[in-house]
Amino acid sequence: MIEIDIEAENKAIAKEYKELLRISYQTLTTDDKKLIRKAFDVAVDAHKDQRRKSGEAYIFHPIAVAKIVASEIGLGATSIAAALMHDVVEDTEITVDDIEKMFNPKIAQLVEGLTKIAQVKTEQEVSLQAENFRKMLLTLNEDVRVILIKIADRLHNMQTMESMVDYKQAKIASETLYIYAPLAHRLGLYNIKTQLEDLGLKYTEPEVYNDIVSKIKETKEEQDAYIKSISDVLTESLNKEGIEFSLKGRPKSIYSIRRKMKNQGVTFDEVYDKFALRIIYKSDLHDEKFLAWKIYSIVTDHYRPSPSRLRDWISSPKSTGYEALHITVMGPKGRWVEIQVRSERMDEIAEKGYAAHHKYKGVGTEEHGLEIWLNQLKEAIENQTTSNAVDFVEDFKLNLYAKEIYVFTPKGDIKSLPKGATSLDFAFSIHSEIGCKTRGTRVNGKLVPLNYVLNSGDQVEIITSENQKPTSQWLDYVTTSRAKNKIKNVLNESTKRIADEGKEILTRKLRHLKITLNETTVNELVTFFKLQTSLDLFYKVGSGSIENQKLKEYAAQKSNTLVNFFKKTITRAPSAKPEQIKKNELNKKYDMLVFGAAQDKLEYKLSTCCNPIPGDDVFGFVTISEGIKVHRKDCPNAISMQSNYAYRILQAKWIDSSQEEFRATLNITGMDTLGLTNELTKVISNQMHVNIQNISLSSDAGIFNGKITVVVANNTILKKLIENIKKVDGIDKITRIYKN
Repeated sequence: MIEIDIEAENKAIAKEYKELLRISYQTLTTDDKKLIRKAFDVAVDAHKDQRRKSGEAYIFHPIAVAKIVASEIGLGATSIAAALMHDVVEDTEITVDDIEKMFNPKIAQLVEGLTKIAQVKTEQEVSLQAENFRKMLLTLNEDVRVILIKIADRLHNMQTMESMVDYKQAKIASETLYIYAPLAHRLGLYNIKTQLEDLGLKYTEPEVYNDIVSKIKETKEEQDAYIKSISDVLTESLNKEGIEFSLKGRPKSIYSIRRKMKNQGVTFDEVYDKFALRIIYKSDLHDEKFLAWKIYSIVTDHYRPSPSRLRDWISSPKSTGYEALHITVMGPKGRWVEIQVRSERMDEIAEKGYAAHHKYKGVGTEEHGLEIWLNQLKEAIENQTTSNAVDFVEDFKLNLYAKEIYVFTPKGDIKSLPKGATSLDFAFSIHSEIGCKTRGTRVNGKLVPLNYVLNSGDQVEIITSENQKPTSQWLDYVTTSRAKNKIKNVLNESTKRIADEGKEILTRKLRHLKITLNETTVNELVTFFKLQTSLDLFYKVGSGSIENQKLKEYAAQKSNTLVNFFKKTITRAPSAKPEQIKKNELNKKYDMLVFGAAQDKLEYKLSTCCNPIPGDDVFGFVTISEGIKVHRKDCPNAISMQSNYAYRILQAKWIDSSQEEFRATLNITGMDTLGLTNELTKVISNQMHVNIQNISLSSDAGIFNGKITVVVANNTILKKLIENIKKVDGIDKITRIYKN
């Protein structure tokens, strides 16, 4: 047992507290310091007997969260106090009422918003984590600071996860990438977003993360020298013009390098913009824009810019409030370099996000994009009708990471919308009432359908009619959560009326089949018809979509053993002894995957979204109606599933791959050469003895692009095959396609 030096620990706690006051972004008054001290004392006393898994005193965690809130997010004394006490109600005997009596209603409200839901319905019915997400997001109606403190809490948890078991690390990291990093991004906390993404990758794809980190270290010295060569040239010219500035080199985040490698099918060496230069200049508000373009002129005097990669977020700031000029130039040795130009005010907003917006509130005449977004979000949340926590979170996520487009009203006002937004989305962004009465839309003077996808620069005119009402088809015409929620609200009244009638009809019809309509029957029917909720079921019956014959089929299958199998799979009794796999049993009639620590043999299907093959890192996911689906750990849907449905995730492991073969599709590009097809088939069939199921090559102006589907026993053979194909003359890139 480790002996703890209490005196040394108390000194360390006192030191951290002093550091918290010192690094505060906002100026703290005497009253502020008294408030923080009182919150600190309450937290120290409440957590005095608690320790983290690492062994350190628990109080270090709330202090660390408060430090992030104070310095990196830049909130004031009320938020710092709430951060210090954010786990007090959840982990100790102190109640929200106690907090309110000791402090004030606002701090009590913040602490309550930060307290997790203790108990909800059974895990089979709803995701506890999704319920906690929903509770947190609903606090946007009250106070956005709850979410900001929660992001700080998650950041510190991610920074201190080493002592947790692997599967918990993967679950927490998935939640982080799924909701917290996008939230930090949307609230303008770019530094925190980057840290959350990098740490998320560290625990979801540790091998990939470590590989990129080691390669960054290998190339650091060369990159530092390269950045210095550009910095020296620009510093001399900027000094000559009398511009006050600072210049920083910024490496691209590990997560963004990984994303680019994955999306573009390139290697680490082929990611060309692995770093950027940031020029931060002093300026009063009046000259900000003028100086930004002057610096642009100086930069492009030395280095040729790429016109297609100029990003002017000074004239049209992002809806997060981000302002900057991004220039991509051709640097020495023929390498592209991104240069970001910001004033000190812009830089502060980029670093501190929401808090800095409030510091500069009133600067300029227009409402900040972030304020507009928050107001729209509050309206969308207030109008949210779904009772399913996971659907709620999915709807909320719609606008978090979306790229933006900028469109114009008939009067020339500019509005930002998520990329992919339609002309009907635009109508709802103007006002919900205008959206509901939209009869038609014109884009650039031309009449277009309501589902017309808008592009930056479009001018949109809405044609309304008092007699127009939304239809259910409109839900397919919009992409923004605000528009969807408003349409759902309008449709909801008629839906409920039809559903009420449907419930009565269903009761009568089931009575004829000698079945009682109760909660169990409703749940079985929802599963049988592959619906989401009981409301969907009653509505479909009321609208005549579910025929009598289908109900008879349900009655015939009511005792189907398949349903019972999945209940047992999810809630296996601890006393049930799992069947063990014996080595001499490994032959073709047995599955090649085993599940859980006990290595159970279970029926499963390979998912079509990522097409796993033996040797891939995989996990099992227990679905409602299709049994266990096996996914690759880097499946595009993995983060969402592990975040929202952690209780349905089964550890999976390949135990044998010699008895079956699997399809894998490769995308191959390169320079067209005579006899290329013959050479490829020779390498695949003759050298590797791999069966080609399908081959398709096309050539255009000396460049070929092709798909080859091969049948392999496992991932090792596939990797070896890819290595051998790369040796063929003219081959440029090979990537595996997971979606056939």
